[in-house]
Parts: sequence; C-alpha cells; structure tokens
Amino acid sequence: MGKGYRTDIGKGGETQQLADKDGTALTTNFGLPLSDNENSLKAGERGPTLLEDFILREKIFHFDHERIPERIVHARGSAAHGYFVCTDPIPEISRASLFSKKGKKTPVFARFSTVAGGAGSVDTPRDVRGFAVKFYTDEGNWDLVGNNIPVFFIQDAIKFPDLIHSVKMEADRAFPQAASAHDTFWDFVSLMPETFHTLIWAMSDRGIPRSLRMMDGFGVHTFKLVNGDGKESFVKFHWRPKLGVQSLIWDESAKLQGADNDYHRRDLWEAIARSDFPEWEFGLQIFDQKQADSLPYDILDATKIIPEEIVPLRVIGRMVLDRNPDNFFAETEQSAFLPSNIVPGIDFTDDPLLQGRLFSYLDTQKSRLGTTNFHQIPVNAPKCPYANMQRDGMMQTHIFKGRANYEPNSLDEAGEDPGPRPVSTGFATAPQEVEGRKLRVRSESFGDFYSQPRLYWNSMTESEQAHIASAMVFELSKVSLEHIRVRMLSQLRVLHEDLAKRVAAGLGMDLPAAAKPFRKPLDLPVSDALSIQKNWHATLQGRQVAVLFDEGSDPSEIEALQKAVTTKGGTVFTIAPKVGGIAMKKGVMKADGQLAGSPSVLFDAVALVLTEEAATRLSRDAAAVGFVSDAYAHLKAIGANKGAQALLDRAGVAPDKGVTDLAGLPKAATARYWDREEKIRDLA
Repeated sequence: MGKGYRTDIGKGGETQQLADKDGTALTTNFGLPLSDNENSLKAGERGPTLLEDFILREKIFHFDHERIPERIVHARGSAAHGYFVCTDPIPEISRASLFSKKGKKTPVFARFSTVAGGAGSVDTPRDVRGFAVKFYTDEGNWDLVGNNIPVFFIQDAIKFPDLIHSVKMEADRAFPQAASAHDTFWDFVSLMPETFHTLIWAMSDRGIPRSLRMMDGFGVHTFKLVNGDGKESFVKFHWRPKLGVQSLIWDESAKLQGADNDYHRRDLWEAIARSDFPEWEFGLQIFDQKQADSLPYDILDATKIIPEEIVPLRVIGRMVLDRNPDNFFAETEQSAFLPSNIVPGIDFTDDPLLQGRLFSYLDTQKSRLGTTNFHQIPVNAPKCPYANMQRDGMMQTHIFKGRANYEPNSLDEAGEDPGPRPVSTGFATAPQEVEGRKLRVRSESFGDFYSQPRLYWNSMTESEQAHIASAMVFELSKVSLEHIRVRMLSQLRVLHEDLAKRVAAGLGMDLPAAAKPFRKPLDLPVSDALSIQKNWHATLQGRQVAVLFDEGSDPSEIEALQKAVTTKGGTVFTIAPKVGGIAMKKGVMKADGQLAGSPSVLFDAVALVLTEEAATRLSRDAAAVGFVSDAYAHLKAIGANKGAQALLDRAGVAPDKGVTDLAGLPKAATARYWDREEKIRDLA
C-alpha cells in the first residue's frame, strides 16, 4: 500500500489526498517534484530507512541548520551532573557493561527542556519536555534522548520539520512564542490524526509539570537489548521520579510565567544546591517478538505505548543528580545528545522516526557547535579511552602523533605505531533479515490513530478529563480559522464522543459529522498507570511551604511549623511585607522573600501566621489577598492560625480538607484538593 491510510483530511473529515489537489507542485530544493511527503524510503513496509533517501536527507538537513547557534527544538534547557547505579543486573538480557554488575556506578549528564520555545522563552508553558541522559560508560557514551511523554506526534521522521514548523512561532509574524495555541499547529494536527496520542498527553496535566524533578522520562522508541550470545529482546526505557509525578494546573502555569520565568531552572538548581538531590528509578519494559506480534498495535510505531499492565516495568537502576554545572554555556548549552550514541548490548529497531533521528542529530551539531570536533568539548567527551583515524577539522584540540591516519595499515611491520584496530568485543549490529521492495509507504499496522488516545482519556480521573477538555477549549479558542476548529471537532468525535461534546460546548459550536477513520478504534483496557492523580505520592519531600507573617507574629509558631515541615523532608520559605526585618511578638525577624515578589504560585502550600490586626491590614493589600486566593484556587493546602481569619475571609477561602490549622498543615501539604476545583472554576 502507499499512503492511503492518511485519511480524514478535509473540512468535514472526508477522505482526501492532499497531493491530488490543484496548485503548486511540492519539490526538492533543486526543483524535483515530489509525489510523497509523508513517508521515508524503506526496505519493505516495516523495514529500515535507506541511506539512499535523498529527499528525507535534504529535508532534515535543511531543518537541522535553520537556527544558528540555538537548538532548533529543545532550545531552553536545564541540566545537571550525576550518576547512574545498577541495582538489578541483566547480563542475561544485555551485554551492556553499565547493566552488568550490581552497584556499578556510571557518571551521567542529564538535560531537561521545553520543545517549542526559544532559549529565552519561559519554563512553564504547556509543552512536551525533553528528558535526555548522557551515560559516560566504560564502553563509550550512551545517549538516551527522550521526553516526559512516552509517545511522539508523528510516525515517520520525514514529517518532523513540518510538525515543528507548525508549532513554532508563525512564519510571517514570529509569534506566539513557546505556545501551541494558534492556527498553524492545530491546522497540522487536525490534518494528521497520528498526532492525537501525543496531543492528548500534552493537553493533559503532563504538559505542565510542577518540576523537572517531578516528571517521568521515556525513551519513546522501541529499542533492542542484545546479550553476550546474540539473543535479542525488545525494550522500552522509563524514568520514574522518586518524588512522584506532579503537575501544575493551567492558571498556575500561566501565572508562573509572570512570577518567575526561570521557575523550573531555579527549582532544579536550588534542590541540588541544598543537597535535595533529584532521583529517578530506571525501568525497562522487556518483551519478545511473540509478545510484540500479539499486540493490536505495532511496536515500531512511536505514537503507541505498551501499557504497564501488559508489560510491567522491571526496575534495574537509579539515577541521582548531585552536581550543578560550573558554567551554563560550556556544559548545558554545548552538550550534544545523539540517539546514535549507543554501546554494545543496545541496538536500534526499524522505527521510521528513530531511523531519521539517527541521521538528524549528528548532522545538526555541526551547525550548532560549529565543528565536527564537538565530541572533544568536555561535556561531550567520553570518560573512557577513545581512538580512531579521524583527523583535523575546525577547532581540533588533539595533537596526534605518528604517520598513520588510515586503517588498515602495516606500519607496525616497520616498527612504528599502527594506531587503533577493530576488536572482536566491539559493537556489532544485531543480525536481521531485511527483504522487500524499496517503497515510500507505511505499514497498515500503523493505521490506528484513535484507540490509544481513547485509552488515555478513559484512564484518567474525572478531574484529569476536565483538565484535558478545558485545555483543548482554551487552545482551540485561540484558533481564528473556523474550518480548523470544525475539523478538529470531527476528529475528536472519533477519539471519544464525550470529549468532543465537552470541547464543542466550551467553544459554543455545533458538533460536525464525525471523521472517517482508516481503522475503527478499539476500546482498550484502562491503564491506571497513566494517571497522575491515581498514582499520587503523598509526600513533603521536594516540596516547599511558604509562611506569611507580619508585625506582631509569634516566632515560636513559625519555628514549630518549620521543624514539622523539614522533619518530613520539605522546606520552608518565609514571606513578609518587608524583607529587612519585622518586629515580632519577641524580637525582630527577617524574611526570605517580600510579599509582592513572592506569590503563592511559587510554592506547594502556604501558611498564615498573623495577628488579627495584621490580618485585617493585609486584607486591604491586593498582594496578600492574591497570595491566599491563588493558593486556594490552585487547590493547595492552606494552614492558618486563629489570627489570620480576616485574610482568609477576604480571599474567599471556604473550609475543606485542605484548609487547616498550622499543626495540620504538614500532612495536608502532601496533597492537592481536586474536589475543590468544581466550586471555584468552570471546566469543560
């Protein structure tokens, strides 16, 4: 088959092929008309992508060099050094050295990032987050370059430039920055229903993480593990944060963009600086060909997951980040991650998105870092010995000795150093039968676009579903072209009728006819592992409680609260109208932050330690009222002494499980209060 499964293109969802429309022919940079802009050239429908594919290479090559020197995607990032420890060796599954022995320690450098915004954009927009880890193993560098979402928007790398062009700022006006809520993005995704699985994840709370320390990481693709006997297994890689996954809510995220553009970056840096080291478990989903064949979706399709209920995670290690970079530019900015960096015991599959990435990432570093010798930059250099015959090039820092810069050579017969040679223990690609014609196609097994996003929707709590529907209402309300909104609603009717109705109602639009899917969606079993709220970690570790005080406050109440919070692993940040010093019931106390500059969106819970006089005075201060009302609206715990009642009343705080006295706050602060939301906010 060709690209026939790409249906649902049109205002009413009717089957249509864009290539058949009248208009200017799509060509290469040198004028060659194209018949297919959807599929890379493969050896058979599910085979590997071919190096011969000059169309893919030209398109990716041009895209890779569109930003100098900034990264084209993932430009805004934060990073840290640390280590990986193997806790459950798997030599029977992989001969990779870092997985060979319990307790084996491997240095790492991890970088987290947003995708769409530039380097100067904000930290907390709704977006996919990059999650890249460089392992400096004793067999060379392994770069696991993934995201905080386990699937990706597209199935074939040839569509990556189109996806990113659509979500980036619009070409004629250079806005919006770091936002998907605009015409071109929703036009693209509404025409490409393969994007819907990642789309629903991004529109969920996963798209606005509370902290880089509180988000999952995924390798996205299916990879292979190979043991010493050459036996292969399929694998999907997972990172699970020790602190649990926690998100923001949308109003909180938007206000954080004004309160602290560097919120995630600051949070990561300060946590490491105070020795509250971020930590993740490293888990593997390991399965064989027989199990892969039994699944109702294709394991080579990067828009699909395998639920943990079907293939459970096997935790084999943990990563700890314990050192901040010494210099942001030299390390975080110059770090270069390559999916092609693997080690013996790990190998690739024929996933067509992965196949394109293997070319693209290496190519883009030449433009961004200016030289083929970017591997010599300290943050990129392996920590094990390395040697080859590659020489010269811009910014060459090594001074090579000897005559040989080629291999094989026979200089050793003349008593000279012949240089490095291939070794039998080196990397060898796992043998694989490849057959079939050269084709620009996608297998029909990639043609189900709706079953897994429906699974995600069905696996959410009612609160999480309301957040998804409301996010889509917000985003589509920013789309000015009505036909795009109509098309999107027609697609949502296939995904889930209830979601489509809620979004249509939120937009004030009638539901159009449903789109016509290439393959009828399946109702897959619910996966509770996908829900943040169902897997909530009730802990104060890594969380911060803000304490608001003013003249006359009792320092003993603050000290008692601080002790209770820190005992449970949290931290306390004190706030007052003035930071230089406040006359207390006894003595003078300085605050960590000033009230107007320390809004409650920066914290996980708040406490009010006030006299009646101070509370009455602060109830006339918009910053103080907003401090409390926002904490309430963002579903956070609020602890207060008796003197603070006037401020609680002025902020509209109604009693519930999350509103407590000071003694009850440390326990209350381990949760968010989702039941409160329906009282204070209209959701779709």
